[in-house]
Amino acid sequence: MMLLSTALLVPWVTGVLLVALDGRRRVIAWLGVGSLAATLVLLAVLAAQVFTGGARRVRTGDWPEGVGITLRADALAVAFALLSVLVLLAAAVHEASGGARSRTFPGLVVLLAAGLTGLFVTGDVFSFYVFFELAMTASYALSAYGGKRRQLRAALVFAAVNLLGSFIFLLSVAGVYRVTGTLSMDQVAGRMLDVNPNAALLIATGFFIAFCVKLGLFPFHFWLPTVYAGARPAVAAILSGAVANIGAYGLLRFGAGLFPEQLRHAGIALVVLGAASIVYGGVLAVARGDTAEMLAYSAIGQVGYVLVAVGVGGPVALTTAVLYSVVNALNKALLFLASGLRGTLVAGAFAVGALSVAGVPPAMGFVGKLELFRTGVAAGSAALVVLLVVGSALSLVYLFQVYQRRFWRADPASGGVVSPLPQRLVTAALALLVLAAGLWPEPLIALSGHAVDMLLAVGPG
Repeated sequence: MMLLSTALLVPWVTGVLLVALDGRRRVIAWLGVGSLAATLVLLAVLAAQVFTGGARRVRTGDWPEGVGITLRADALAVAFALLSVLVLLAAAVHEASGGARSRTFPGLVVLLAAGLTGLFVTGDVFSFYVFFELAMTASYALSAYGGKRRQLRAALVFAAVNLLGSFIFLLSVAGVYRVTGTLSMDQVAGRMLDVNPNAALLIATGFFIAFCVKLGLFPFHFWLPTVYAGARPAVAAILSGAVANIGAYGLLRFGAGLFPEQLRHAGIALVVLGAASIVYGGVLAVARGDTAEMLAYSAIGQVGYVLVAVGVGGPVALTTAVLYSVVNALNKALLFLASGLRGTLVAGAFAVGALSVAGVPPAMGFVGKLELFRTGVAAGSAALVVLLVVGSALSLVYLFQVYQRRFWRADPASGGVVSPLPQRLVTAALALLVLAAGLWPEPLIALSGHAVDMLLAVGPG
């Protein structure tokens, strides 16, 4: 019980302290790294307990169920929390190695870790919203990191669009309380069965739109290229590899957990939207000449696979959605961090990430695409299999183009100087993790399956 609370308090307390200090000093930046590393260790221990002994719960004070704030760490929650903090740790090490350019950067990243961790482990819909806003507030500030006109414009777009998503989410939270009389996720899941189907569908649609805005899915993608391409590589890695997990987790937790009937009825629509994201993102990425823009449109395409898997539904497809969320987050973090660096080691790391996105073995992306192929076969959908082939082919084309431009040709601006060794080592470590997960995928597949089993076990019925 204490472990769950501690995993949330460590980044919260240290983040508040670090924001008040000058993050441009290396010792402060590395204190932020240390805080994230400690949070990651706590979450890893918590994950081991969850996987061996079941979900862990903590209720604040002596308040009854549905009134007090409930923290619930199940396999899905700790998997996404671990993934997000790992990406934040890699980005923090990347910036600390090169020297943070803002006094608030280390503190904001740690506060973002607190917001994301709380969001994933909460068992209350309103607490989800509170942690959601904490994470997004830190994200808004981070998107302006660098202080140049391009970053400031990206921050303005990001804040405006995501505030709209937050407003829609809050309306949906109010709708849940209006029709169920509770905000406890467990109680909501049971009482939704007795709610008027039209009201339940309207509420579920609100949540869906809010999460799709966070994911940048087509047709809610219009903000994403500007923000990802305008942000610095470390911030783009954070937004695509950690913050975007809110959308994937929300679709799984709220869709399969709270609104399974509405998810089943809307399955075809979700598959169509996911397919549109895959094709649209892939085609636009091929047409882009700028590395950051290519990766931004690639992000639109890759999250489409998650939506397709959620739309298909069922244990096999949902397991694939969890697995591909992990694969996509690590791939995007690796590619964005490597895109701003130079050197042979970085070129190799970028190649690993590119092969993983395209689904080429032995990278972990091959495992994700293979599970998607199994999902298509299990659903009896030849169109889904064809979509998978087309999307992978597009990925291979645009990533080969950017690799050729970025690492095969000399960059006059770099003057032949390679990037700092610690930054190159971070990308190499992520590349090794991607390769290791591809060569030994059983733990990741088992984790994804266990997460879905626990998610469906607490759902209605």
